[in-house]
This record gives sequence, structure tokens and C-alpha cells, in this order.
Amino acid sequence: MTDHSGMKLGRRPRRSGVPVAPLARYTAAEPLPAPAATADWFSRVKSWPMLGNDTVGDCTIAALGHMVQAWTTDASGVGRVMTEEQAIAAYETFGYKPGDASTDNGAVCADVLGWWEQKGAEIAGADDKLSGFASVNPIDSFTLRQAIGAFGGVYAGIRLPLSAQSQQTWSLTSGADAAPGSWGGHCVPLVGYSPAGIVCVTWGALKLMKWDWWDAYGDEAYVLLSHDFMTSHGQSPDGIAWDVLSADMRAFAAHRGIGN
Repeated sequence: MTDHSGMKLGRRPRRSGVPVAPLARYTAAEPLPAPAATADWFSRVKSWPMLGNDTVGDCTIAALGHMVQAWTTDASGVGRVMTEEQAIAAYETFGYKPGDASTDNGAVCADVLGWWEQKGAEIAGADDKLSGFASVNPIDSFTLRQAIGAFGGVYAGIRLPLSAQSQQTWSLTSGADAAPGSWGGHCVPLVGYSPAGIVCVTWGALKLMKWDWWDAYGDEAYVLLSHDFMTSHGQSPDGIAWDVLSADMRAFAAHRGIGN
């Protein structure tokens, strides 16, 4: 039987008033194509590092590292892999102090993405930065599939039930242990999908979540926008309103108090 009960979570609830524009704001002039039946950004990756998420609640950072690994592996066959030391160092940005369990309090997804876009994360000896990010309605399966397929995955927050601790595949159950968030908040990258469900990376492995399970527990989802990613995967970045995105990112950074 699968037992995830000893694993760490670490996604804090969304804070009201944190500005994140919807993806449609940047794709209005050139809408995304209809989603394919399947998407796969994970098969070429041979292994996924734990990135410390078995001992501390740095899932918001681990998800970031896993998305970069998926992108770069798919593009060139050689992924840029974040180390555990880099993940922990990034987590310290959000208040964690190694050795002090009282500071292991997780982070807000939008805060991590805002920091990544403004400051950059060190991954495999290089500074990695986003051009920006945008929100996707987590239970709009059409747009969610579009986003996963077009942008190399989606950065997502979920309200894990206690029932998820013992499931090989995350699927709906009933009972008190099925209550959303009864275990806690978690952050994962959604790196593929098929009619069977959505594939995510968590705790150093792939995990399948059924579509109705995701509808019940998926709480927030973000597209990560990058010129480098789109160009390296043979996609034109012209369909994105980059000037609007750039202006929004500057305004959002000022609102959050993130300096350049």
C-alpha cells in the first residue's frame, strides 16, 4: 500500500488581494488552439529528485524545479536539475531557517512565482527567471488542458484530503478523510494529461490524479510564461501580449513589495 503520510506539504492558502491576471488577458489577440487528446512533458525525464520535500515543506520550490527539469529535458534531452541545497536555499527566502522546525511554514504559490519572476532561482549553476505568469481556472478542464499542452505544464495548488495519503492513484472516495484540505495544502507541477487523468510530480515521483478528483481538490493553477521555453520548443511567442505581461509583472511586483 502507498503511504505518503510521512511526506511534507507546504502550500499556504492564497492570500486575498494578491494580483494575478488570467491567461486570457495575454492571449486575447491570438487564442490558444484547442487542446490535444493527450499531453506529455514527463516521459523523457528519467528521475525526479525529492528536493527536500520529504523533510521540509518546500513543495512550492520543488514544483518550480521540476517544471524547469521537464522543460529542459524535453527540449534537449539533458535537463537542468535543481539540487536539494538550491531548493532549501530558495525556501529560506520565505522564512525557513534550517534546523528550526518552527519556521517550516510553507509558502504562498503566487509569492513564489512573483519572486521567481523578479529575482530568479538558481538551478544547475544558472539563474533561471520567468517572463511572467498567469492564472487558469483550475476546474475549467478545456483551458487547463490548453495550458498544460502549450506551456509545458501548469504550476498548481491542491487541497489534499487525508485519503490521499494511502492512494497510488489519487481518486475520489467518501467519508471524513475525503474532506478537501483535511491533510493540508500541496503544490505540484501538472506535466501531462490523458482521458485517464492528470499527471503531476510529487515527492520525487509521478502521480496520476483522476479528473473528478482534481475537480474536487484543485484549488489554483498558473501558466508560467517564458520566451526561452516557447522558442526552444518551436512555438512562436508572438501570440502572447508580452508588453502587457511585462507591465503587469512590474505592477504586481510593486504591489507585493518585491524589488528588482
